[in-house]
Amino acid sequence: MKSHTTLRIPVIILSLLAVMANPVRAVASDVSDYFSFSVGGFDINDNETAAEIRLEYRAQPIALGLRPISGVMLNHDSAVYGYGGLLLDYHFSRRILFSPSFAAGLYYYGSSKDLGSAVEFRSQIEMSYRFEDQTRLALSLGHMSNAGIDDKNPGTESIVLSYIIPFATLLHR
Repeated sequence: MKSHTTLRIPVIILSLLAVMANPVRAVASDVSDYFSFSVGGFDINDNETAAEIRLEYRAQPIALGLRPISGVMLNHDSAVYGYGGLLLDYHFSRRILFSPSFAAGLYYYGSSKDLGSAVEFRSQIEMSYRFEDQTRLALSLGHMSNAGIDDKNPGTESIVLSYIIPFATLLHR
C-alpha cells in the first residue's frame, strides 16, 4: 500500500475535528479577498520530491463562509497544476485559523511525477497565524490525486509554507 494512503487519515480526522469544533466568528476585516504565495515540497511521500511554488487567489466568503479559490502550482521538475475550489476558515481564536480546502484542476506533469490523469483533485489542511495587519503565515499539508478516474492513481502529498496577504493591502503597498 502506498504511503500517501496513510497520510489521508490525519487529514480526514483533522477536518472532522474542525467541523465539530465551535469556531470563533470571523471578524469584519476577514471578509477581504486574499493573495497567497507558497513555497515547499511536492511529492514529499515518494522518491520524486521537487521544490514547489504556488500562487493563489482567495475570494471573499460566499454562502456558509466558503471562499472560492483559484491558483497555480509549479514545481522545479516542470509540473504545472491550475485549479479552482473552495476553502473554509475556522477561527479557533483571533489569531489562529484552520482552513481545510478542496480543489479540482488540470495537471501537466512535465518531467515530474505522472499522477495518471490530466484531471486532478487536491484536498488540503492549513494552520495559520494571523498578524495584527491581517496578513497570515501558514503551514499546509495537501494530497493530490485523480480520485480513481484513471487506472493509474499514485497520488502525492505536498507541504508548503504560505504568506497570505489581504488583496487590498497588496494593492496599496
